[in-house]
Amino acid sequence: MNNPTNLKQLADMAGVSAGTVSRALSGSGRVSARTRERIMTLASKLGYQPNLLARTMRTRKTNTVGMLVPMGHDDLQHLSDPFFNTMSGFLADALADRGYDLLLSRIIPADERWIENYVNSGRVDGVLIIGQSNQFAVIEATSLRYHPMVVWGGKVPSQNHCSVGSDNRAGGMLAARHLLDRGCRQIVYLGPVEGPEFGARLDGVRQALALAGHLAGPVVLPSHCEPSAAYDDALALLRNLDRQPDGIVAASDVTAISVIRALSTMGYSVPRDVKVIGYDGLPLGELVSPPLTTIDQQLQRGAGLMADLLLRRMAGEQTGCQLIDPVLVCRETT
Repeated sequence: MNNPTNLKQLADMAGVSAGTVSRALSGSGRVSARTRERIMTLASKLGYQPNLLARTMRTRKTNTVGMLVPMGHDDLQHLSDPFFNTMSGFLADALADRGYDLLLSRIIPADERWIENYVNSGRVDGVLIIGQSNQFAVIEATSLRYHPMVVWGGKVPSQNHCSVGSDNRAGGMLAARHLLDRGCRQIVYLGPVEGPEFGARLDGVRQALALAGHLAGPVVLPSHCEPSAAYDDALALLRNLDRQPDGIVAASDVTAISVIRALSTMGYSVPRDVKVIGYDGLPLGELVSPPLTTIDQQLQRGAGLMADLLLRRMAGEQTGCQLIDPVLVCRETT
């Protein structure tokens, strides 16, 4: 007996109509307990899995949105990271105000179907993806087939998928200009460099330095995002520099805090010896000592935009991307 690949084949094997099989598998009623049990047993025996994606797209009955966090660029990073805590909180609030629950999942991409596999679980009506990581091509390809999806991340020319995010290139320029205005001349970029978001931040730093006549650009020190790994990376990388930096652009607030800790371990004072600026605008930045200067991505505003755009796409609309202007928040590390 060949395994069935669709509802009609399973119905033919069970000797009932396709509608009866559909109602039995969905538990929607109008099927006797004996028939339902027989169909469920047969489906289990034959390894049949219904196409829940099509059913979910029709019914919209879950009232749940999935938040997926792909860790393709750094599998050491976890959902306990302050950035993801902050973003998930803002998204949960924004969706609750609109009558939806949030289902959170950390993804280590194993193949190019990780989004579709998640959607096919039938647990959600749409998905929000936080960060493009190194998965831009997968997200882009999936967006051609699956529409109720919005991504927090960058925007590149000819992009198909709907994204919301800060202008990362402008943010990188803001950070570098601020350090230049503070008298810094030996500027380092420290943090991840993979993916459209981090790459654009680094490009912005390079552009600001070039416009200011620093044609050599920043020293680039690639590091992990996870706090303890970022600290270890910063300590090793900074110790191996030929010349002490006087200004550091960190790729994120968490990285910036790890950098400040590493500098303290090395005997340097922030901001007297080295000035440090982060990127994200996390509430945590106000609580560290000294309070962190940062580029604010306006995450709460971004979460509201993502929720609105996703609900519109779930209703069948085609929506464009939204780019948010980043804001410099000057505190005591510069």
